Amino acid sequence: MADYSILVPPPRRRGPLLIGLVVAVLVASVGVVAFMAGRHNTGNHHAGGAVVPPTTVPAKALTVVSTVPAAGATEVPSDQVVSVKFSSAVSGGGGMPTLTPPIAGTWKRVGSTTFVFSAGAPLIPTSSETLTVPAGETGPRSTSGAVLTTPVSASFTVAQASTERLQQLLGQLNYLPLSFTPTSSLSSPNEAATAQSGNFAWRWPGTTASLTSLWTEGSENLITKGAVMNFENQHGLKVDGLAGSRVWSALLADTATARVNVDAYNYVFVSKQIPENLTLFSNGAPVLANIAVNTGAPGADTTDGTYPVFEHVTSSRMQGTNPDGSTYDDPNVPWASYFNGGDALHGFVRATYGTPQSNGCVEMPIADAARVWPLTPLGTLVTVAGPSS
Repeated sequence: MADYSILVPPPRRRGPLLIGLVVAVLVASVGVVAFMAGRHNTGNHHAGGAVVPPTTVPAKALTVVSTVPAAGATEVPSDQVVSVKFSSAVSGGGGMPTLTPPIAGTWKRVGSTTFVFSAGAPLIPTSSETLTVPAGETGPRSTSGAVLTTPVSASFTVAQASTERLQQLLGQLNYLPLSFTPTSSLSSPNEAATAQSGNFAWRWPGTTASLTSLWTEGSENLITKGAVMNFENQHGLKVDGLAGSRVWSALLADTATARVNVDAYNYVFVSKQIPENLTLFSNGAPVLANIAVNTGAPGADTTDGTYPVFEHVTSSRMQGTNPDGSTYDDPNVPWASYFNGGDALHGFVRATYGTPQSNGCVEMPIADAARVWPLTPLGTLVTVAGPSS
C-alpha cells in the first residue's frame, strides 16, 4: 500500500494570524483619521494646500460712559472735580481730555476706567467750559488697543462765586478800604474761588462813618461795586462793576502772583449843608477838605446817596435844560467825574460858591477841580448828603 501521508499538508491554525491582521488595519485607520483631523483643526491649509490666516476677533470700540460735569450742566461749582469714565479699562498713555478755556492741572487715571483732572486752579466763575475727549490715534486707548471712533465733547457753565469770596480777594489785593486775612492756607488750589475762613478789618483807624456805614460783609454793596470798577479800570476791562469771568480770571491771577493794588483808596463826601463843601479822603485821611462847591438849584437838586464814578474825562460837553425852561450848551467843562447820570464833579466859573446854583452837578472852582480830578478815578465813591435845596 502506498504511503500518502507525505503528500497531505498539515492543518493550519488561522485564528491568531487573522486577528493580528484586523488589529493592524484598525490602528492604521485610526492614525489616518487622527492625522486628517489634525490637518483640519489647524485652520492653516485648504484642501489644495493654500495658507489661511488665523481668525482674529476685532477689539470692541472704546466709548465714553459718562463725564462729570455732564454735558449741559449749569451752576457747576468752581471746585468741581472733572472726570471721564470709559466703557473699558484704559491705558495711562495716549491723548488726554482737554478743557477749553484751559485750566492749569493734569489728568490722572483713577481705577481702570476713569480719568480724573487734578486741577491746579479753580474753574473760572460764570465761565462756559468745554471738556473734549479726542478720538482715534490721538485719543485715549483701551488696554486691548481700542480707541474712540469720534471725539466726545461736554460743555457746561460754572456758577458765580460768592460775594463773600469776591470781597475777600478784593480785600487781599488792597481794592477795599478793608483788609482780609485768612486764618489758614487753601486746602487745594481749586478752592481759590471758594470763600475761606478769615477776618476783615478797616485798614485805617478813624475811617469816616459815612463810608463804614456802606459796608456789609457777604452782601452786595457800593463799596464792593466801586472796588470792582476800580479793578476793571486798572486791568483794561469793561467798567460795569459786575464780576464776570474776565474779572474772576484776573482776580485769581493777581492773587496767585500777589499783585496788589498800589494806588490809594479815595472817597468823596459832598455836604449840602450851607456853606456847601466837598472833602476828599485818601487812605482814610482828609487830604482835600472843605472845598467850596455848588450843588443843584431848586428844581434840579443833586440827589442824596452814594454813587461810584463811572466816567472820568478832562473835558466834557454838557447840554441840557435849566429848571426855568431855558437850555444850556457848555462845550468844554473841565475836570469832569460823572457819578450819577448827568451829575458830575467838575470845574465851573461862578461868582460865588457854597450854595445851590448848578443844574444838578457838583461845581467847584477850576483850580480845585484840577486837584480833585486825579484822585477820583473810575470806581471812586461819591456820597452826597444834606438838606434838599
